[in-house]
Amino acid sequence: MIYGAIEAGGTKMVCAIGTADGQLLSEATFATKEPAETTREMVAFFQEKKIKALGIGSFGPVDLNPASPTYGHLLETPKLAWRYFDFAGTLQRALAVPVGIDTDVNAACLGEMIYGCAQGLKNVIYLTVGTGIGAGVAVDGKLLHGMLHPEAGHILLEPHPEDSYPGNCPYHKRCLEGMASGPAIAERWGAKAVDLHDQPKVWEIESYYIGQALVNYILVLSPEKIILGGGVMKQTQLFPLVRRQVARLINGYLKTKELKDLDNYIVPNSLKDRQGILGALELAKRVC
Repeated sequence: MIYGAIEAGGTKMVCAIGTADGQLLSEATFATKEPAETTREMVAFFQEKKIKALGIGSFGPVDLNPASPTYGHLLETPKLAWRYFDFAGTLQRALAVPVGIDTDVNAACLGEMIYGCAQGLKNVIYLTVGTGIGAGVAVDGKLLHGMLHPEAGHILLEPHPEDSYPGNCPYHKRCLEGMASGPAIAERWGAKAVDLHDQPKVWEIESYYIGQALVNYILVLSPEKIILGGGVMKQTQLFPLVRRQVARLINGYLKTKELKDLDNYIVPNSLKDRQGILGALELAKRVC
């Protein structure tokens, strides 16, 4: 049985077909242009593949309430051409198959739970730190939606005592995304993260913000594992610094086996950046 999967990003759409056990058979990438042109290209890719269902992990925000008249629509996305576009419905009508949709980060979280380092766990956070910051959250084995879906990249933080940067989020300034995303790093330091590898102060400040965020998530959601992905987290020197900040801020308040082993609790993604497309494949399986 063959399923379709889309990892829908602001700059590109990764489309794949695969089997129920997560074997990817064919893949294509399309630039994210106007909705009509982009979906036409994706439909052409899937049309002759005889897929049973399609899963989409999408940039957002996106309406994930099946009872809503705008279920599967993109909402107030910065990609203006895609605002209010009926993403799931357009593909469902064109391909005549069931379509499951969730956020890109929820799909990544699901991919790690089914195929990666979070297998067997029910309470997981996948945080991506890149051009933006977002989190996929699973609670009791279910992806968290609520009134919309988590926007954990926008939690408010205490500034680092040596950081005068005002933040670049147009809504909140000094939220996590405003202080710790790739563009925030570049604007604060005048260079991209990849070119600042050997600058300790950069990563001390970055870990200060990510560590604060993780402690907030830990205290509220009590995850069994936290997975960090995205372009900024390719700076692997961040991981020990973030773990150190988490230990400092928890300050012995919680004593669990997970927090005693932070090296295996706060970890990099494990699927070579395939967690999103594999999670979308799982969304397709689940909608049948």
